[in-house]
Amino acid sequence: MASLAACGGGSTGGSAGGKKKVTLIQGVANEPFYISMYCGAKEAASQAGVDLDVVAPAKWDTPMQQTVVDGVTAKKPDAVLIAPVDKEAMANSVKQLAGNGSKVVFVDTELTDASVGVSRISSDNALGGKLGAQALAKQIGDKGKVIVLAPKKGIATTDDRVTGFKDEMKNHPNISVVSEQYPGDDAAKSQEVVSATLAANPDLAGVFASNLVTGEGAATALKSGNKVGGVKLVEFDASPAQVDALKAGTIQALISQEPLEIGRKGIEQAVNALNGKPTESRIKTELIEVNASNVGDANVAKYLYRKDC
Repeated sequence: MASLAACGGGSTGGSAGGKKKVTLIQGVANEPFYISMYCGAKEAASQAGVDLDVVAPAKWDTPMQQTVVDGVTAKKPDAVLIAPVDKEAMANSVKQLAGNGSKVVFVDTELTDASVGVSRISSDNALGGKLGAQALAKQIGDKGKVIVLAPKKGIATTDDRVTGFKDEMKNHPNISVVSEQYPGDDAAKSQEVVSATLAANPDLAGVFASNLVTGEGAATALKSGNKVGGVKLVEFDASPAQVDALKAGTIQALISQEPLEIGRKGIEQAVNALNGKPTESRIKTELIEVNASNVGDANVAKYLYRKDC
C-alpha cells in the first residue's frame, strides 16, 4: 500500500549516531507536486545534517495513508512531515504518531484539530481559489456559466480553494457557478462529470479544476467534446504535463504553488522543534498565476514543478 516517491529516500528508525531521522509522508506517490516538495525537503535535510525518508500511499486514499502512518509510527522517527489526505479522518492516526514521540509538521494539507503539530506550512489556498476565479473571469470576458471541480470534501486545501473561488465569483455578477462537483481524485470520473455538464450546458464558458487530477479529467473532456479553447480551463498546480498543456493552449491558466519551499520550510521547522528552538505555528507560501504570457519568464521557473530531483 505504500510506495516511495520517484526521488527515492533513506531509512527510518530513531536517532543513530547523533543524526536525527525525519520522515516525509506525502499525500500520494509519484505526483509532481509532492516530488517537488521532497526535492526541497531533501535539500534542506542535507544542509541541516538530518536523515530524510519519504513514503506515500499509492493513491489519495484515507485507509492507505492510515496504513502508511501506522508503519511510520512503529519506527519512531524523530520528526514527521505529513500531508494528511483528510482533515478529520486522519486525526487519530496522526495523534498516535505524535503521541509516540515524533514531532509533527503539516505540509500542504492539515488537520482541523489545531492542537496537533508544531507547525503548518501551506499555500494560502483560499487566496489560490480567488486567483483561479479571477483568472477564469478574465479568460471568459467576465460573463457566462462556469463549474468548479474538487476531489472530495474534507481535504483542507481543496475545500479552501473552492470556498475562495466561490467567494470571488460573488464579485462577478455576470458569471454563474452552475455546478460544484466532487468526482474524487479520479481523472476518468472528472472527465465524465465535465462531459455531462457540457451536455446539459452547451453554452458553458469555463472550468476551474482545484487540483491536478480533476484538471486532467476536465482537459480530456474538453478535447473529446471539441471544446478546447472554446471553454476556458483554469487549473491548480503546474506539473510538467500541465505546463505543456498550457503552452499548447489546452489550459488557459495555472495557479501554481511553491512545493519546494513548503518542503524546505517543513524541514526547518522540524529541526527547530527537535533542537528546542521556537517554531512558527503557521507559514504561508506564495502562489502565482502562470499563463501563456509569463510561462517562459525566469522568475516564474521556481513555481513550475519537477518530475524528479
